[in-house]
Amino acid sequence: MTETPVAESIHIVLAGITNAGKSSLLNSLFQKHIAIVSAAPGTTTDPVTRKMELGKLGACSVTDTAGLDDTGNLGRERVAKTREQLETADLVLFVSPGDRDVESCERELLEWLAEKKVPYVGVLTFADRPVMDSRKAFFPAARCVSIDNSPAAEKTDSSGIPALLAKIESLEKEISREPTPVEGIVHEQELVMLVTPVDLAAPAGRLILPQVETIRDLLDRDCAALIVKERELYGIYRSLGRKPDLVITDSQAFSKVAADIPENQPLTSFSILFARKKGDISYFIQSLSVLSHFPENGRVLMMEACSHHRQADDLGTVKIPRLFRQMVHPRVEFFHSREVPERPETYNLVIHCAGCMLTRRAMEAKTEKFRTAGVPVLNYGLFLAWANGLLPRALEPFPGLAEAYREGHSVCTKN
Repeated sequence: MTETPVAESIHIVLAGITNAGKSSLLNSLFQKHIAIVSAAPGTTTDPVTRKMELGKLGACSVTDTAGLDDTGNLGRERVAKTREQLETADLVLFVSPGDRDVESCERELLEWLAEKKVPYVGVLTFADRPVMDSRKAFFPAARCVSIDNSPAAEKTDSSGIPALLAKIESLEKEISREPTPVEGIVHEQELVMLVTPVDLAAPAGRLILPQVETIRDLLDRDCAALIVKERELYGIYRSLGRKPDLVITDSQAFSKVAADIPENQPLTSFSILFARKKGDISYFIQSLSVLSHFPENGRVLMMEACSHHRQADDLGTVKIPRLFRQMVHPRVEFFHSREVPERPETYNLVIHCAGCMLTRRAMEAKTEKFRTAGVPVLNYGLFLAWANGLLPRALEPFPGLAEAYREGHSVCTKN
C-alpha cells in the first residue's frame, strides 16, 4: 500500500444548489481541471471524489455533488446521492452563491448540519458580484469565507482559496477521527503476533487492508509485530523466548489459533479491531443476544462494503451462512447486498463485513438506519468469535467490552 486509502481519509463534501460554483471550487482547490464547469443546470450528475493532503488534516477525500435543488426523476436520484454523501461527511463545504437569494433547501441543509453537529464552512461564491441581503447573515461570520470565481481571480490569491484552506485547517479539532486499530490496547515495546492466513481468498502479492493498517499502527506505537500463517503458529509460538502481549488473528482461523495457544494468551481478531474502529461495537455486542432466540425462517442480510471476486468457499456467502445454520438455526434465509435496502425492517439480523473500505461515519450511517428499524447488527468477526466459543475472550483486550458482553449475555440467559 503506497498511499492512504479513501476510507482512512477525512471526507470533505461540497454541497449546495445547482450552479452555486461547487465544481469550479473543486477545480480551484486542486488547481487543475477535474470537474466540468458549465452554466447549464445539472452539469454534475454523480459524486466526483479526489484525494489531497491538507496541512494539519493530512489525507482528505473531497467530493463534488449534484445540486440540492435538482429536479425531475433523475434530479431526485441525484439529490438522494448527495444526501448519502452528506451523511458520511466529516466536514461540509456549504457552497452558496452570494448573488442569489437563499433557497428553502439551503435553509434545510443548514438546519440539518446544526442538528447532526457536522462541522462546515459556508463558502460564498461569486464574490466579484453584489451580495444579496438574504446571504449576508445566512452563515455565521466565523464560519464564512468568500470566493471569487472569476477567471482573473483564479490565478491570484484574491480568489479566496488560501483563506478557505486556512479556515478548513482551523476546524481540525471539530473533526471526529477514527481510533486506530490497536489504540488503547497495546503499549510501547510490546510484542504482538499477527496470524494472517494465505489462502485462495488472499489477494496475490499483498496483505488485506486491516492487516496492513494494524502493522503500521503497531510500528507507530513502537511495538514489535511478528507475522505468521496459521499453519506455522504452533511451532513458532513455542519457540519464542517471551509470551506475546497479544495475538491478533484473521477471524476465519479463530478456532485453530485458539487451539494452538494457551488459554491465558490474550487473543482477538482483525475484524473485531475494525468493529471498534469503524462502527458502534457496543451495538454489535448488544445484537449478539438475538442469536439465542433467532426465529425459524428468519431473514439474515449479509453486507459487504467492497466488490471482489468471490471464491468457492467465500466467507460471506458460504462459510458464515453454513456456520449460522449449524450453530443458530437450520432454517434461515440469507440475502446479500452492498447497499442498505429500502425496507431494512424486513430483516431479523444484519451481519456486516469488517468495513475496512468505509469511513467510520459511513458505517455509522448504515448502522443507524438498521438501529432505527429495530434490526440487530453484527460484524463478521464478532459472529465468528461467538460461533467458536471465544466470547468474551476475544473482547478481553478492549477496556469495558468483555464486561458489556457478560452483562448482556447474563440478561439474555435469564430471559
